[in-house]
Amino acid sequence: MKAAIWYGRRDVRIEDISEPPAPGPGEVKIKVAWCGICGTDLHEYTAGPIFTQVNEPHPVSGKMAPLVPGHEIAGTVVEVGPGVKTVKVGDRVTPNTLLACWECHYCKRGLPQLCEKVGFIGCHSDGGFAEYVNVKVDTGMETILMIYKFPDNVSMEAGALVEPLTVGVEAVRAGNLLLGETVAVIGAGTIGLSTIQAARAAGASQIISVEPAEIRRKFAKEVGATVVLNPEKEDVAKAAKELTNGLGVDCSFECVGAEAAMKSALDMIRNGGRAVVVGIFEKPALTDYFEVVLLDKKIIGSFGYTDQHQITTALLADGRLQAEPLITGKIKLDELVTKGFEELLAHREKNIKILVSPT
Repeated sequence: MKAAIWYGRRDVRIEDISEPPAPGPGEVKIKVAWCGICGTDLHEYTAGPIFTQVNEPHPVSGKMAPLVPGHEIAGTVVEVGPGVKTVKVGDRVTPNTLLACWECHYCKRGLPQLCEKVGFIGCHSDGGFAEYVNVKVDTGMETILMIYKFPDNVSMEAGALVEPLTVGVEAVRAGNLLLGETVAVIGAGTIGLSTIQAARAAGASQIISVEPAEIRRKFAKEVGATVVLNPEKEDVAKAAKELTNGLGVDCSFECVGAEAAMKSALDMIRNGGRAVVVGIFEKPALTDYFEVVLLDKKIIGSFGYTDQHQITTALLADGRLQAEPLITGKIKLDELVTKGFEELLAHREKNIKILVSPT
């Protein structure tokens, strides 16, 4: 089968490799329809290895680079391994990308994203930039699902965005957002736009989007932002106070992974407010903790998800979340580097989500 292989920084090759074997116990084989290019994939392409295992096999998967990247997967189940009861051949699905040991303190408490051996499909095992992928779906814990069927009224393309939309859903849950509260979302990439939609679905009364790119500000407005601000031309902290009776927003979401964005996230919240950090930082960022302490501001990390995918698929099905407005390109696997990674690097301002078809 045809697949993309990550060998190192700016070294992703399209090759013919063996199709995955018949799925083992607790596994399924998925024929991939679409796989989205995530910001993490782009980070690994330009600055990796960040997450990708390169020096020794991952303790859960037993694999290391070179690997097939890609974790925003939607496809059809074509084979089911022994013991799998949650899905059957022919089901349209998206898998949970987490790899966990299911034995540590955190896994036993239903927090696999905090697993001491946590990994991810596409970084620590072969992912979705291939015609087929095998994924583990049986965790031994009945309360946590690792594969999710989506309804007939959710397209396969939308299914590929369940994973990033779920990151936004989990971020809003981590921020303990209450009905009627005010929100600022810094960054209007895929995760920022997903967070805007999740905040709107949770009942935020005002959603301020902070984004320098004009086209992305337009996207933010389309998916639910009530106000859009350009941080290169406006004092966003001052604007947030003016829009909230001089207080600042109740909760902000940093969805960039940059020092300036983190500063905005803290500056825009009211005294006692919450700043949820969702972005992946490539390098350490300085923070003024004096004001955090003096004004009793809370910093909350939000990493991935457990199994909120069911919530996301339900919200997609009833229209409260929308995937299609985020899709700005569809390409073939052969075009992954040129029209995928390099296109996103050259024209960040006009692209949100590029989907890749391996077939």
